[in-house]
Amino acid sequence: MKRLLVISDMHGQIDAFNALLEKVHYSMEEDLLFLLGDYVDRGTNPKAVIKKARALEKQGAIALKGNHESMMEKALIGKNLHAVSHWAVNGGAQTLASYGLTIGSVYRGIQDGTLTLPDELQSDLDWIQQLNIYAETEHYFFVHAGVDPEKPISETSEDTFLWIRELFFKGYHGDKTIIFGHTPTVNLHESHDSYDVYFGENNIIGIDGGCVFGGQLNCLTLPAKTTEHVG
Repeated sequence: MKRLLVISDMHGQIDAFNALLEKVHYSMEEDLLFLLGDYVDRGTNPKAVIKKARALEKQGAIALKGNHESMMEKALIGKNLHAVSHWAVNGGAQTLASYGLTIGSVYRGIQDGTLTLPDELQSDLDWIQQLNIYAETEHYFFVHAGVDPEKPISETSEDTFLWIRELFFKGYHGDKTIIFGHTPTVNLHESHDSYDVYFGENNIIGIDGGCVFGGQLNCLTLPAKTTEHVG
């Protein structure tokens, strides 16, 4: 049986991402890798993380969308000024900088109808648009933020899968184990002093180690439920 490896919330930290893959001895022939989103924003090189994620996907990895990719879509594809402002305060400036752009130039380009995106950025946006929101196996459900415990999957909105927090943490009691990122695990552990993978008693496993906030980048291995990290 292949190892299932799960990583989330790289946030432009390409060096940590590469180091973690090396540390767990990732092999596209031997392992199935799940990436749970938030490749962009806040970190030093979001463009490089997307490039790496796209390359891994071509080798067989399963890449999912995060809420930061969703914000990027709404700002740059929707060309919505409010969405640009929202993205900017959540790290969008660092993402644009990695492509040689600024928030100000994008904002003005949308205002006057002259916005033209570099080909590489447009290609990455096209890739982001086709990303799945969740993936599942017989025993596990992989998603960026979580699920609504009060609704069936078929009736759940994309925003819920990408943004939910408290209702999911406290209310989920399903049979499948939910593997998620989005919320740094320091906010899930009772002691609030650990960025390690969080194993909830109600069949949830949080893996966002808050790498871009000075924490660590985690990798969960299934079905063994072992962990590795860098940072």
